Amino acid sequence: MLIVTSGEFRANQKNYLDQVDEGKELLILRGKNKSYKVLPATEEDRVISPEYILEPDEDLARAITAEEFIEGAKQHIRELFSQKKQ
Repeated sequence: MLIVTSGEFRANQKNYLDQVDEGKELLILRGKNKSYKVLPATEEDRVISPEYILEPDEDLARAITAEEFIEGAKQHIRELFSQKKQ
């Protein structure tokens, strides 16, 4: 088991996470009485359950990019200002 301080982990986290991926156990010590065991996440550890992940649908097909949204907003603002001047 690898045992490191939180500072050592922060400084070399890629190296330590690679070792965890290779099957090594990692314990991070924090302060006097705190420690954390790092394990690779599994399918059961997912934050979002697979049944809540939606397939692309017609709503996605109608979506616009951020650039398209910004350009549309600029055009709308121009139209509002031109109406105000009239």
